[in-house]
Amino acid sequence: MELGTDELLAALARRLDIRDLFRDLSAIAARVVPHDEAHLVAWREDGTDWLYASTHDGVPGRITDTTARTIRDRHEARVLDVVPGADRGLKSGLTVPVRIDDRVVGVFAFLSRRPQAYSPDDVVNAERLAAYLAVGLAYQMFAEQARDAAIERRRSLEIEASVDLLRTISDVLDVRTVFPRVSEIGKKLLPHDALAMVFADGGRYFVGQAVSPGDFPDPPVLTVKTPIPDDFIVDDMTTGPLPVVEPADAFAPVVAAGYRSLLSVRIPVRDRQLTLAFWSKRPRAFEQRDVPVAHGIAAYVALAVSHEQLAEVARQAGEARARAEQLEARVQMLSQELESKIQIRVVGESMEWRGVLTKATQVAETDTTVLLTGESGTGKEIVARFIHRASARSGGPFVALNCAALPEQLLESELFGYERGAFTSAQQAKPGQIELAAGGVLFLDEVTEMSLSAQAKFLRVLQEREFQRLGGIRILKTNIRVIAATNRDLLKAVERGDFRQDLFYRLQVFDIRVPPLRERRADIPPLIEALLQDISKSLARPPAGLTRGAREALLRYDWPGNVR
Repeated sequence: MELGTDELLAALARRLDIRDLFRDLSAIAARVVPHDEAHLVAWREDGTDWLYASTHDGVPGRITDTTARTIRDRHEARVLDVVPGADRGLKSGLTVPVRIDDRVVGVFAFLSRRPQAYSPDDVVNAERLAAYLAVGLAYQMFAEQARDAAIERRRSLEIEASVDLLRTISDVLDVRTVFPRVSEIGKKLLPHDALAMVFADGGRYFVGQAVSPGDFPDPPVLTVKTPIPDDFIVDDMTTGPLPVVEPADAFAPVVAAGYRSLLSVRIPVRDRQLTLAFWSKRPRAFEQRDVPVAHGIAAYVALAVSHEQLAEVARQAGEARARAEQLEARVQMLSQELESKIQIRVVGESMEWRGVLTKATQVAETDTTVLLTGESGTGKEIVARFIHRASARSGGPFVALNCAALPEQLLESELFGYERGAFTSAQQAKPGQIELAAGGVLFLDEVTEMSLSAQAKFLRVLQEREFQRLGGIRILKTNIRVIAATNRDLLKAVERGDFRQDLFYRLQVFDIRVPPLRERRADIPPLIEALLQDISKSLARPPAGLTRGAREALLRYDWPGNVR
């Protein structure tokens, strides 16, 4: 569900007290992050005067130092399965930090009476809500600092400008498009002749992003040679002192354009550092008391940039979901196609089995060699046929060879073929399985049973795509995709010297482990139903089903023979 931007703006605009704003924001947030209670813990810079805002009646206005320190340590968003408030029936929660100027100034917490009510997917919306709350909190802090020194007219002007800034940046996904308007509104709070926004890359490289007015020299791409404070003022650009940067004449175009003084503030925006530079054509145009005002304007710009970044994250997440849905639909289509066309059923509903089919679908689109591992009877050949059906080679043959079923000499003759007279009984030439699989897939089951001699010859097939028949001298080219399978530990076979290491690496380009049935018990009920249907057809009578005791016994059994 989308956040109600207009409602959030209205709440920010009409509330000066953070507790009032918190209650409004919590009511709006309930549609996005459902909760039974919402809490805000905030503190001052000196660590005193701990404040507590809550939607739950009866919560004290202050909390103990011990609890405060515990909450204050939560610098990252977290999903909680254990929360305080068990006496009120609370069982799970979600906390996100409230940040101002890269400082954690509070914690926004959502609590629910449902166990495990929150997932990492809720974090993005919660962080965005915390960003709106941070703006209100920052504004209150700014208003408190200015209250004693500012007159009522200045405060009304600030509120008006703040609302204008919020309206300006609330719905934009690129703050550069409204940057001239941001500068225009900002002049009401902090008079300036030009405003520039730049980002620090790695803390030392500054890259220009936006300027206003348009005739102001573009912020240069420069390297800071010496550390500079986050906030600084230059009284006169002609006399300095200026930050030491590269190129050394980076500020020359700005001075030539008539600009004489600078106020620069830096503020973090998620994983980046945003610098807002206020320029004036008057020397000594800025004072230290202007720094908090500049930070207030920068906070609004940072909110827009954060909104842009969150929108990009949401877009990427949406694309990932769309790809996952497309992949799942393709898995379903291929499963049905495999059953209808070659009478092989792909039965299973567990996450583990669906994960195997998803990997198979992903690798099928390439021509990569695949190694299937798993116990006997788990369905490795079904996965191999699934890959073949989902690949561009689906129109070619699928040739399966069980390496454990044939003695060494017969295995080589079956695999590579032989010429007439290659051995006593070779009355005529015969093509091998490699030739028969041309344009399709060669499936080698129990590949660990292949002799070292056959392994050496087959390695050449994978490396050079060529081979020779037994007793032959001609070099034959091959165009096959190899899928190998084993129920043994290939690495241990390599350590024992029973399997070539170079062949192992050639086969294990993409490894798919097919889990045993005892690790995917959710597949047992659909397998039961499928087999009962088969039995009923063979007996020409409808399936009678299973008693509860029989079903429970089948679910408890470890199935050493797996699906087979």
